[in-house]
Amino acid sequence: MNRRACTPPLCISVLPIVALLIFFAGIILVAGADAISEFSTVSLLSATVLCILLAAAVGCLNSRGLLTGFLRSARQILPAVPMLVCIAMVGTTWMLSGVVPVLIEYGLQILNPTFFLVITCIVCGVISVLTGSSWSTIATIGVAFMGIGTLMGFNAGWIAGAVISGAYFGDKVSPLSDTTVIASSTCGVDLFDHIRYLMITSVPAMTIALLTFFIAGLHIEPMSQISENNILNQLNETFVLTPWTLLIPAITLIMIAVRVPTLITLFSSSMLGLIGIFVFQPGIVDRLSSDGIIAMIASLLWSGTTFNTGIPAFDDLVSTSGITGMLPTISLVLCAMMFGAAMIGTGMLARVTTTLTSRMHGRFSLVGGTVCSGLFLNSCTADQYLSIIIGGNMYRTAYKQFGLEPRLLSRTLEDSISVTSVIIPWNSCGVTQSAVLGVSTLVYMPYCVFNYLSPLMSLLIAFTGFKIKQSVSAAFKGTQTSAA
Repeated sequence: MNRRACTPPLCISVLPIVALLIFFAGIILVAGADAISEFSTVSLLSATVLCILLAAAVGCLNSRGLLTGFLRSARQILPAVPMLVCIAMVGTTWMLSGVVPVLIEYGLQILNPTFFLVITCIVCGVISVLTGSSWSTIATIGVAFMGIGTLMGFNAGWIAGAVISGAYFGDKVSPLSDTTVIASSTCGVDLFDHIRYLMITSVPAMTIALLTFFIAGLHIEPMSQISENNILNQLNETFVLTPWTLLIPAITLIMIAVRVPTLITLFSSSMLGLIGIFVFQPGIVDRLSSDGIIAMIASLLWSGTTFNTGIPAFDDLVSTSGITGMLPTISLVLCAMMFGAAMIGTGMLARVTTTLTSRMHGRFSLVGGTVCSGLFLNSCTADQYLSIIIGGNMYRTAYKQFGLEPRLLSRTLEDSISVTSVIIPWNSCGVTQSAVLGVSTLVYMPYCVFNYLSPLMSLLIAFTGFKIKQSVSAAFKGTQTSAA
């Protein structure tokens, strides 16, 4: 194996990502968007092999580089695996303990279908601001809203879009958010200065999103009262619907608010839900414990439970899949990690990003390049944290050269990376939220209004120059350097 320092040429470096996009396009054309999750692992592994073979073919395959790439990618993505396991347990225990059924009952009785999407987006946004975690928000209250909205007759894509738009807006502007802290620190910007600057693009994007969800709500035909009553009656027959179950999400939110580590919070929340099954749902315990309590716990956490009430909509709503239902997602995350490791380890990612930055000149060009790089990095590394760090290191010198504030870079990284990671099917965020909400990434993507408006808003603000300070002398010097 060749150990000399080498970077593949650009024409070779872009081929793995192009091949990956072609794989996914072919899957969509042949089998439809829902088949993406089924074939994503094969596509990612194929692109990984192609990346390594191309690097070997041009004499740039380096074992040390591959190891470095693997370690960098694994360090960012592997912590998501135990979180995915805990999220699966939270989904199961919150359903069987009665938390989600109670929230569904209250939602059906209180929420007006016209305002449902708007309220969903706002509530998820507020909770995400307070907790600083889009993942926790979506895995808890977001799942409840999915159940409520489905029974109201809303398209699953619209519900997921409202949940994700609100959760990622809140995560983006929260001082408690890890991505917000990483983006500001990577670019050397004060955290609260970074958040204030984010508002210039985030508030208009969220305003348009809320208006879109309101207009959509005006045109949704709610389900018939008879069907809704059937669901409510079946909920009352199957579960003990007591407001005391809401102690479980209340304690969870307190844990998140006081900054208990996410993994510990999710695991504790799942254990609270497990205890809640025994405390609040004796009928469920009697039904499932024929083989003993230990066997029941192992079974419901690992493989979930199914209900056969004769009402398909109800059965689909309350049945759970346990940890086994999350295994395809975990395998997809691991495959995405391997692809990111190969792109980094072979030097292909460095080649593409270096080429991009060398061609930047001027304010709009730099911001546009940062946005495109953010989307590219999200696709290559399959991880938002790694993408933010790489993107910040890529562009810090260029922004300084052109006299542009570092907070412009930190904002653009958030607009193009933090919020778009969830709409890329093989990114760890897209994979996770698709599994948690039960909606394919490509199905909810068109409805994540805030998420795709954010990078567009960043480009628009850069074009107008609104609230963007630039040193004239630095800009002139940068232009001369570019021309040379």
